Amino acid sequence: MSQLPDSEHHKGEHYEQVEAMLRDEFAGVHPAATVTRCVQAAHHGAVEVTGHAPPALVERIARKHLRVLAAAAAERG
Repeated sequence: MSQLPDSEHHKGEHYEQVEAMLRDEFAGVHPAATVTRCVQAAHHGAVEVTGHAPPALVERIARKHLRVLAAAAAERG
């Protein structure tokens, strides 16, 4: 039995969907662990700044993180 309230469990499923989508989108660019860390950081940042973290906001923030990391890696060669 889940210890999370139904609303939190439901949100967790959305975050898992966001993470899976971003793993697919950035496959070959970033390892799955990097995507997971970006989603977690995006979630934490959204809560710290806005007080909540809807999955769509977490997705946008994480995607930007992943794009910046990819650009930095490309610059390094």
